[in-house]
Amino acid sequence: MSEDAAKWYVVHTYSGYENKVMTNLEKIVENRKLHDVILDVKIPTETVVEVKENNEEKETERKLFPGYVMVKMVMSDDTWHVVCSIRGCTGFVGPGGKPVPLTDKEVEAFGVEVRTMNVKFKEGDTVKVIAGPLAGNTGTVEEVNPNTKKIRVMVSMFGRPMPVEVDLSQVEEAE
Repeated sequence: MSEDAAKWYVVHTYSGYENKVMTNLEKIVENRKLHDVILDVKIPTETVVEVKENNEEKETERKLFPGYVMVKMVMSDDTWHVVCSIRGCTGFVGPGGKPVPLTDKEVEAFGVEVRTMNVKFKEGDTVKVIAGPLAGNTGTVEEVNPNTKKIRVMVSMFGRPMPVEVDLSQVEEAE
């Protein structure tokens, strides 16, 4: 199976059983050698800084979605059964218990999977805009923002320099 066929699904668990479901599923994957169909299991968390009465700061991890575990898997009758047979698991999230994969935007928003983008441009590079309304213009990179996948380029418009923001996919290195 290809990793492209694997999608993220949300599994509902009894309250407080998230870690048990995750570790049991990881053990089953290891023992049955299911790494190619169940690729990852996560419990989305966030780090919270609590200030105690004596002004002492303490960092704690808090579950973003108590009662839920995220599983990246290739959905089939067999993998569905493996996940649903774990003690503490009540089923998949979806209409009528039918598993519905998370969209790419949801995966990114929940912080389940971090995709890093290799940015080949840096400030001062000369680039050519290859798509969009500014296609054909050449300019100098002013700022690169890998988080938004945008780049600010100083191009010459109407005889004066003008900063424009374009997607990284809309530019290439100028010859």
